[in-house]
Amino acid sequence: MNIPNLLTLARIAFIPLLVVIFYLPYGWSLPLAAALFALASITDWLDGYLARRWDQATPFGAFLDPVADKLMVAVALALLIERYESLWLTLPALVIIGREIVISALREWMAEMGKRGLVAVSWIGKVKTTLQMVALLLLLGFVPGAPVAQLGVATLYAAAALTLWSMAQYLRAAWPHLRRSM
Repeated sequence: MNIPNLLTLARIAFIPLLVVIFYLPYGWSLPLAAALFALASITDWLDGYLARRWDQATPFGAFLDPVADKLMVAVALALLIERYESLWLTLPALVIIGREIVISALREWMAEMGKRGLVAVSWIGKVKTTLQMVALLLLLGFVPGAPVAQLGVATLYAAAALTLWSMAQYLRAAWPHLRRSM
């Protein structure tokens, strides 16, 4: 167990805390939930950086890091779907969650075939993740209808568009190998 792996585990431990803080009936609960999400987002970057910098990458960390990311994002999106009760927020949220499931399955499938490198994280995926984190931070921290929250919804749509684009790229790269396996 090393520091990068502990940071990843901390991100998972933040999830129930995020949910509890989100539902607290106080004016400070939303900014605190957003701050906790921001801290989790920073640990996402930091654990990878430290693992590479200190040469502490482990198979456990490689497995757990994307799981922690997807759990945190899916829970935040689920909280926001409930809060907004709007098709306009639900649609991009479901696109993002659905894409994460598809790409996780695709990566697992490609790893079974020894071709995981074909679906490695791309620069579009990194930009998508950044937009997604910014959108979720804005949406968690402010009440629906606030100008900053509206910016968060627009940013979530941009993230959803990149989500579809990156998914199409991954599927296109993997398609010849998938077709041969059918």
